[in-house]
Amino acid sequence: MPATRLWIKNPLALFTANDQQAPGGLVVEGGVIAELLGAGQPPAHPVDQVFDAREHVVLPGLINTHHHFYQTLTRAWAPVVNQPLFPWLKTLYPVWARLTPEKLEVASQVALAELLLSGCTTAADHHYLFPQGLEDAIDVQVEAVRRLGMRALLTRGSMSLGEADGGLPPQQTVQEAEIILADSERLIRRYHERGDGAQVQIALAPCSPFSVTPQIMRASAELAERLDVRLHTHLAETLDEEAFCLERFGLRTVDYLDSVGWLGPRTWLAHGIHFNPDEIARLGAAGTGICHCPSSNMRLASGICPTVELEAAGAPIGLGVDGSASNDGSNMILEAKQALYLQRLRYGAERITPERALGWATRGSAQLLGRSDVGELAVGKQADLALFKLDELRFSGSHDPLSALLLCGADRADRVMIGGRWRVIDGQVEGLDVPALVAAHRSAACELIAG
Repeated sequence: MPATRLWIKNPLALFTANDQQAPGGLVVEGGVIAELLGAGQPPAHPVDQVFDAREHVVLPGLINTHHHFYQTLTRAWAPVVNQPLFPWLKTLYPVWARLTPEKLEVASQVALAELLLSGCTTAADHHYLFPQGLEDAIDVQVEAVRRLGMRALLTRGSMSLGEADGGLPPQQTVQEAEIILADSERLIRRYHERGDGAQVQIALAPCSPFSVTPQIMRASAELAERLDVRLHTHLAETLDEEAFCLERFGLRTVDYLDSVGWLGPRTWLAHGIHFNPDEIARLGAAGTGICHCPSSNMRLASGICPTVELEAAGAPIGLGVDGSASNDGSNMILEAKQALYLQRLRYGAERITPERALGWATRGSAQLLGRSDVGELAVGKQADLALFKLDELRFSGSHDPLSALLLCGADRADRVMIGGRWRVIDGQVEGLDVPALVAAHRSAACELIAG
């Protein structure tokens, strides 16, 4: 049976993330983009359906490249509201150590649904907590992703350096290297999909210099090379982390990254704030990507990522919402707005445009995840789309639709398509009972805090 051809016709505005123009809209067939159309140009072949997009701004599906789904359970928790990273982590680790499979499942559903409603179609999650009883955490997340119909790169995180050995996390949250590596290989072989249109992928993600040993970093890099998957970690987020690396390893963060075999195009880093010019040049030459997390970096007062210098050096830049305890939300379109504003503080209004910020949230983020099939609107790419309406009071009087998305604060997509299938219609996730999910999530969050 031939695939249905859908014409998303004459959008109010359309952003391709690759400088192509398509004022007449686009045609979707077989889950991919079959045509981009000029003004007044009809499709080359008959279509089965037409969606009138004259009230919609059409974007490639937004891509979130750093998150911690489980942290939706500890949003806006009073004891950590005013703490910087290291005290924030020390206070939260014992709470997170009580995580159960049931609580992780509901937390992941909430994070994914919130992302989806914000126009996000692909998400990377960094899960590094495997206390007793939660050894199959990534398996739980795979099911949540499939239930919501999104794409995800789930990173098998790890912590192997506990307080007893000079690390930051408590001992009940760390694992032995053999367990980490065996589970990492199991997950890759069981779940990692390759090629265009992949829904679930796996990467390896030792948590940070202050929570894993150099040995697990090296072993993870070797395993990633052997099985051809990506590498992810936190790096250069705070000056405390820099001081820890200097004291423990006698190296700055990028030197440490190089020493354990991570400086290369397979790697993308969360935060990447505190780099000197030489380190920026080395990261760019290696093609190592950086996920900018503006809301989290402001929330914890960590600093501002040097995006422009990193891009100029050759390092891809993407965006991430980070965990919903250091951001307290999982909203990708708002994250693009925060990136626009925070980066203007560093580089000025002329250099940081709405198009540049949206480019980080789409094509740039796709580069970080090693994907060439998503993140832009072009013939042959996956039909992952986010459609926004500008009919609310906040948009009244706005003139440029694309700029209005960020400047006027769009926070919810009207429609979202993944692989040619509508997953959000009229601002609602298809097949999801949101009130029931919220009730279950609130209960789980209260139980987790209460212990």
